[in-house]
Amino acid sequence: MYGWYFENAPCADLAAGRLLYVGIAPRHMANRTSTQNLRKRVRYHYRGNAAGSTLRLTLGCLLGIELRRVGSGRRMTFGKAGEAALSQWMAENARVCWIEHDEPWTMESELISQLDLPLNLDQNRHNPFHGRLKELRSQARQRARELAVSA
Repeated sequence: MYGWYFENAPCADLAAGRLLYVGIAPRHMANRTSTQNLRKRVRYHYRGNAAGSTLRLTLGCLLGIELRRVGSGRRMTFGKAGEAALSQWMAENARVCWIEHDEPWTMESELISQLDLPLNLDQNRHNPFHGRLKELRSQARQRARELAVSA
């Protein structure tokens, strides 16, 4: 299980320097074995793209980076320049911590239900920031659908 803190919050409505998001690796999979591990997952959040990281998608949307359809037009990322800008922002502001747990999915559910984790959407409808974040991400996807596919 890993948690993300941000020295500068990605938007003015969130407090800086506190835990804003938790995630797990591997995910609980009843029908197959996950190929993810903690190192791969954290690295992807730092260096991947919005199509494969809900944290990157959330942060980019909060920071106002334009989401675009790429490749065949089905995937959405912030494009090469936007993803690079997001990676730079994360390098300067994001801090991650982790703890080992045999069944991290049970711990994730407990933390999301008990803590104020505004950047988690899954299992977190009770959070006051949930509706706003969900709408922001939805608007970014809709705008991306209206734009031409980016290279």
